Amino acid sequence: MIELEGVPELVDPVMVAAFEGWNDAGDAASAAVAHLDRVWKGEVFAALDAEDYYDFQVNRPHMWLDGGVRRVTWPTTRLSVVRVGADGGRGKPRDLVLVRGIEPSMRWRTFCNEILGFAHELGVEMVVVLGALLGDTPHSRPVPVTSVASEEKLARSLGLEESRYEGPTGIVGILQEACAHAGLPAVSLWAAVPHYVSQPPNPKAALALLHALEDLLEISVPLEDLADDARAWQTGVDQLAAEDSEVAEYVQALEEARDTAELPEASGEAIAREFERYLRRRDPRAPGRGEGSAGRAGGPGIVGGGPPPRRTGPGGSDGPEDPGG
Repeated sequence: MIELEGVPELVDPVMVAAFEGWNDAGDAASAAVAHLDRVWKGEVFAALDAEDYYDFQVNRPHMWLDGGVRRVTWPTTRLSVVRVGADGGRGKPRDLVLVRGIEPSMRWRTFCNEILGFAHELGVEMVVVLGALLGDTPHSRPVPVTSVASEEKLARSLGLEESRYEGPTGIVGILQEACAHAGLPAVSLWAAVPHYVSQPPNPKAALALLHALEDLLEISVPLEDLADDARAWQTGVDQLAAEDSEVAEYVQALEEARDTAELPEASGEAIAREFERYLRRRDPRAPGRGEGSAGRAGGPGIVGGGPPPRRTGPGGSDGPEDPGG
């Protein structure tokens, strides 16, 4: 039995989770949750036992000095609670339970059951898992985010897709499936990261995940300077791509394909959605949904000297996976 001490009664709690590793291309998903924890000053109330789930030869502990005293930080998964105030929650407060950690090396079913135990004890109403994968998407266009629900009824109620993925999966897919079997509504949000610039950080992809989370939960996340980080990241990739003619031609081909595919949407639903976000930013109480951000800009780098091989596996080149896995 999980016993939680010092955790107040939560208001309409939603669990938001992200895990470093295979499901975290460009560190976009983990950066998004880290941003939520930072801007709303999350308080850690639980951590899973690292011995149960991690291979320390794969995810090594870190040594550090605390006033001359040597300390060890073990790789694990931590849970914290943040309160979204009325100004960010459409006129009413709500709580988010943030789960931030590393994809476990072993005992995935036990790992998910422990996460679900916390969700049950805290009265969590829905689980949202963030992920990021590598895809054929140009860095110069808005980051595609696919929202996938755990079952058909939930998908219809939220206007999302139901997962139809078949193939290799990571902890995001396993946790979402565990939620479905437990009768807990679950949604996964997947950002597509350009495979030719896959090195972390990717603040633009993290930003897009928070946009999608805001739309889903009808909250508004403080931007701080993270939108500027995303613009700086894109400018950096622009400059790197311009230095290689083959990469520049490849990016142009991706842009043309993306623009052609999205031309009908650009004139209708997408514009209306962006206008709702604009109104939401001006008045938190207005109808519509907000917009947020995540990630810190770093030094992007182009993979290879020309168009890289196509890769769609989340977080690396281990294998292909589509959203919802």
